[in-house]
Amino acid sequence: MQLSSTDFRGLINRRFAKNLLPIPATPVLGLNRLAPDFTLPRVGAEDSLQLSCYRGQRPVVVAFTRIFTEKQYCPLCLPHLVSLNRAYDQFIGAGAELLLITSTDRRQSQAVQRDLGLSMPLLSDSACTVFRQYGTGQALGAPLPAQFVLDTDGRLRFQHLFSFLHHNATPERLLWAVRNL
Repeated sequence: MQLSSTDFRGLINRRFAKNLLPIPATPVLGLNRLAPDFTLPRVGAEDSLQLSCYRGQRPVVVAFTRIFTEKQYCPLCLPHLVSLNRAYDQFIGAGAELLLITSTDRRQSQAVQRDLGLSMPLLSDSACTVFRQYGTGQALGAPLPAQFVLDTDGRLRFQHLFSFLHHNATPERLLWAVRNL
């Protein structure tokens, strides 16, 4: 599995242009507020997933990740993706679902899912609509990563927005948030 490459084909595209200018991550969602619902295509499947289908069922961790193309991973996000994938069974064991959202299109996302052997559901938000709805911010051609923990009612209980000091909430931190709902 080759996780980094000097092949930059496909990097400059419409999504890159729309996300070129930096917009800082902004906490637009208030704690204990109902998180915005969304429906996104599920990578590797023919259907879509709606966030609200989990309401009343289980907590959900929504992890937005930064992938440039199927050949170019964000150097800050790739290790986080790998660690979330390794911890996926722990999230399930804690009674929560972990949803990973990428801004790559479905074709690129399928390559990512295959190359990284992702176990968790991967959703494609190639228009970056949900990224913007959740205030993740953007820079250098892609939305910034962020993580949100929602309780069984769909209310926001924890959020981690990107900063250069703390890029992503660790799986351990996210599991702590799930276990302390």
